Parts: sequence; C-alpha cells; structure tokens
Amino acid sequence: MSEFFDIYNLMILALAVAIFLRLRSVLGRRTGNERRPYDPYAARSGNDGQRSADNVLTLPRQTPAERASGGVPADVEQRLTPVAAKGTPLYEALHEIVAADPSFEPKQFLSGAQMAYEMIVTAFANGDRDTLAPLLSPEVLDGFGAAIAAREEAGQTMSTTLIGIDKIAITDASLKGHIARVTTRIDSQMISATYDKDSALIDGDPNKVTDVVDVWTFERRTDADSPNWVLVATESA
Repeated sequence: MSEFFDIYNLMILALAVAIFLRLRSVLGRRTGNERRPYDPYAARSGNDGQRSADNVLTLPRQTPAERASGGVPADVEQRLTPVAAKGTPLYEALHEIVAADPSFEPKQFLSGAQMAYEMIVTAFANGDRDTLAPLLSPEVLDGFGAAIAAREEAGQTMSTTLIGIDKIAITDASLKGHIARVTTRIDSQMISATYDKDSALIDGDPNKVTDVVDVWTFERRTDADSPNWVLVATESA
C-alpha cells in the first residue's frame, strides 16, 4: 500500500511539473500588449501612460459626430461647466483646447496637477532632481536646480511636509498654435523649515502649519504624442 502511494505521488508530481513548465513557456513571454505602468501626471482619458519624456499615449478615437463638429467632443459642455462658467473667457479658452485635443478632461487635469504639485514640492525640498526633470520645463528646471545647488553649497537642508491641498482650480487657459497652457491656483497647507550646516533653524517653523497659495501654469503641445503636461511658470499669490 505504501509503495502504491509513493508511485501515485510521483505521478502527480511529474504532472504538476509538466503543467508548470507549459504555463511558464506561455505566461513568461512578452507579447507587446502588456499594460503600461500608471502615470500619475499624464493627461489621460481612461488610459495609462509612463511618466517619461518620450511617452506615447493613444488618444481616444473621435466619433463621426465629433469629426463633423470640427473635432469637438459631444460632451464638451459637460466637461467644462464644472470648472468654468459657460460664456466666460476661461470657458472659451478651454473649449479651444478640447477642440485641439479631444482627450483633454479638466477634472482629470486637476487631479494630475494636484499630484504633480505634491511630487514637485517634496522633490524640491529633498533636492531630488531626477523626480523634477520630467515634470518641469527646461527653464523652470534650471531655476529649481540653481536653488537646490545654492542650498547644497551652503550646507543647508530643507524639510517640507505638505499637510493637504484645500482647493485647486483652473484660473486661466490659452491655446496659441499647438501650445496649450492651463493656469491653476493651488491653496495648500504645509510645514516648512530650512536649517544651516549646523542644523540650526534659519527659515520657517517646523511646528507651524502655514497657508500657502501658489499659481502654477502647465503646458503641453496638442500635436505631440506625449500626453504629459509640464510646469512652465510658478508664482505665489
């Protein structure tokens, strides 16, 4: 009985190994259709993209009705009225952007801008140039990089904790040629402090929550394959 039991187990084991090798030969292959990593910053319409400068995102196909209307999606008013009153200059500017880029969704844009804000603020405080690079225009990256370099040269360190974003809204927009620009006002609360090389506090307060209002402008080419928006201007309100 014991000998029969051992042989039976060996047969099951051999069958399991054969099935494993067969599955591995199929599941282990790349077919070119694998899902791409999630991109927290890309302007998307239900698609995932990579957070890289050369990312390509397939834009949604237009319906015959959209093509007949000059490329404007049928739901354009539904997209825009939550962020801009109809008939205002902001509404008309956003309407132009949607006509040039049917994938543009203001609410999704604001979600991406909020995540980008959190990433950029934290990366700047940490001196993380690699994280900043794909999110900023070359000019803004140069400015941020110079500030980080000056801080490092002085032996200073910066600590920033973003408590939360109270409100984010689109305040301005424009389309010039193929260049779309969208300006956002971001009301946030954060704790920020800067220390010298001896760890002495020289700016800010590590125990105080400060209300911060930033006005950031993002830009992308509507005729580009990349769905990514980059930060092109910053100012404090």
